[in-house]
Amino acid sequence: MDVNFRGGLRARLGATRAASALALLLICANGFAGTLTTQIDGVDDPLKTAVTAAAEITQYAKQDISAAQARRLYDNAPQQIAKVLEAFGYYNAKTDGELKETTQGWTAIIHVRVGEPMRVSDYAVDVPDPARDEKPVAAALADFAPKTGQQFDSALYEKSKAAVQSALFASGYLDAVQTTHRVDVSRSTNKASIALKWDVGPRYRFGDIVFKGAQFDDGFLDRYVPWRAGDFYSQTKLLRLQQKLIDADYFGIVDVMPDKEHAHDGVIPIKVTLAPAKRNIYTAGVFIDSDIGLGVKGSLTRRWLNTRGHKAKIEVEIAQRAKTLAGTYTIPLPGDDNRAYNFGAIYSDINTQTSQSNTTRLVANETRQWLGFTRTLGLNLLTGTFTVANIDGNSTLLYPEISLEKKRSDDRSFVRDGYSITLDARGSPGLLSSTKFAQVRGDAKWIHALGDNQRLILRGSLGATAVGDFDKLPPELRFFAGGDRSIRGYAYETIGLPLPADLVPIALARCATNPTTDCNNLIIGGKNLAVASAEYEYYFTPTWGIATFVDTGDAFNQFNGFRTHIGAGIGLRWRSPVGMVRADIGVPVNDPDGRHGVQLHLVIGPDL
Repeated sequence: MDVNFRGGLRARLGATRAASALALLLICANGFAGTLTTQIDGVDDPLKTAVTAAAEITQYAKQDISAAQARRLYDNAPQQIAKVLEAFGYYNAKTDGELKETTQGWTAIIHVRVGEPMRVSDYAVDVPDPARDEKPVAAALADFAPKTGQQFDSALYEKSKAAVQSALFASGYLDAVQTTHRVDVSRSTNKASIALKWDVGPRYRFGDIVFKGAQFDDGFLDRYVPWRAGDFYSQTKLLRLQQKLIDADYFGIVDVMPDKEHAHDGVIPIKVTLAPAKRNIYTAGVFIDSDIGLGVKGSLTRRWLNTRGHKAKIEVEIAQRAKTLAGTYTIPLPGDDNRAYNFGAIYSDINTQTSQSNTTRLVANETRQWLGFTRTLGLNLLTGTFTVANIDGNSTLLYPEISLEKKRSDDRSFVRDGYSITLDARGSPGLLSSTKFAQVRGDAKWIHALGDNQRLILRGSLGATAVGDFDKLPPELRFFAGGDRSIRGYAYETIGLPLPADLVPIALARCATNPTTDCNNLIIGGKNLAVASAEYEYYFTPTWGIATFVDTGDAFNQFNGFRTHIGAGIGLRWRSPVGMVRADIGVPVNDPDGRHGVQLHLVIGPDL
C-alpha cells in the first residue's frame, strides 16, 4: 500500500507540473494582463466625441486585458473610426499610430487625419405640385440640407428628409411615400449626389370627428374644433384642437388622433379620446405681501356644474390690510375664440395707509380672444363706503368697461424674453351713478435676457380720468402710486395729491378723537397717473440673483402739477420651487415732500 500511494502521488504531481507548464506557455503566448490607455488626436469636438465613442478600444480603459486583446482592439480601431467619420462627410479619413507596452500595460496612440470633406455636387429633391407649395412643405424644402456645394452630413440629410415627410403628412398628404432616395458617393473626387423623389398621393380632408369619454351634451365640444368639415387636413389644426381642449380645463386626458384605419376617398375622420379631470379643485395657502401684509387665501373651483359645461369659482383672501370674497359663474359659448359669459360678485374690505373702503361689486361681462388679446367687455355696479385721508364718502357707480390683455413669454416660470400689455377703459354718463366719469389706463412690462445670467426689466403705467365729482370716486377708481408694483421706496398707495387745505382741519380733528387714525398720509390720490421703472438682474447661481432698480412717477390732477417721485434700491431674487421670490429694499430719492426712510418690498409670484 505504501508503494501504491507513493506511485499515485508521483502521478498526480506529474500532472500538476504539466498543467502549470501549459498555463505558463499560454501566458507567454498572450502576454501578461495589464491596463490599456488610449490617446486619440487630430480631431476636435464634435468629431472627437464621435470617434471616441465609435472606437471599441476606448471602452476598455482601466480594464485588465491581454496583449492579444490589446492588439486586436488597436487593429480594429482604424476601420471603426473611418466608418463613423463617413457619417460626417469624411470618406477618406486615415489613421496611424502605435501600440506601446508600458509597465502598467499598454498605451494606444492613434493619429486621425480626416482629410477633405465630401461635398454635394448634384442635388435633386422632387416634390410634385401643388404639395410643394404648401407652407410647411415649402419651408422644409427651403431648409433642406446639405445642398449643392455644402459638406455632406448623413445625420443632417436624414433629418431634412424626415422633415419633408413630416411636412407632407402635416399638410394632409397622408399617403406620401419616397419613390427615390439615393445618395451616390465618389471617394476619388470627394463628391456626393443626392436624389430624392416623393409620390404624395391625394390630399386628405377632415371628416367626422368623434368624441369619446366626454361628460357633456352631444355637440358641446364642437365649439372647440378649429376647422369645418371638408377643410383640408392640417396637423397644426389638430394640435390646436388638443390645446384648446386642455385649456378648457375639463379633462385629465386628451388624445386627438387621425383615424387612418377608417379613411377613405380622401376623407379622414378624427378620433378624440377624453377622460374627465377631477371635478372640484381646492386650494389653500399662506402668503406675505408687503403691500397688504401677511394673509391666508383659499378657493373652490367647480370645473363643470352641468352637462352644458358651466363653471363656478369661489375665492377668499384675508390679509392684514385687505379682505376679499369673490364668486364667479361662467358660461362657455360656441366658437373658436374661447368666448364666455361671466357673472360675478366681489366684496372688498381694504385698509391702506391712505384710505379705507368697504365695497361690493357686481359684474357681468363677456370674454373672448380678439386679435391676439383677451378682450373683456361688460357692465359693473360698484357701491359702498370709503374713507380717504380721514374724510368719509360713499358712492354708487354703474359703468361699462372694456379691457384688453396680452401676455407672451418663452418660459412662464422664468421669463427670458416676454412682455405683457393691459389696456382698460371705463366710464359712466351719470345714469344711476353718484357722478359721471371716464377713465383709461395702460400697463406694460417688458423682460429681455442679457446673456445667460442677466435680465433687463422695463415697466410703465399711464392713466387719465375725467370726472364730475372727484370726491365720489372710491379709492379703487382713483390713481395712487407707491408700493411693490409701482414706485418702490414708498409704501403702498402713499403717492398722490395731498388733502385740500380746507379739509385738513376736519381730518386732524378726527385724528384727535381717534388715536388709531393715520394722520401722516393725508393723500387723496389723483385723476392721472404716470409711472416708469427700470430694473437690472444678475444671477450668480441658476436660482439666486441680485437686482438694482430705479422707479419714478406720480399720481396727479394737472400736468403742470406733476411732481417727480423717485425710488431706488437693491434686491434679492430666488427662483424657488413655488415661484419667483423678490425681496427689495428701496429709498426715496430727493422726495419733493422731504420724505425719507427705507421700505421693504416682498413679492412672490410670476414675472408677468
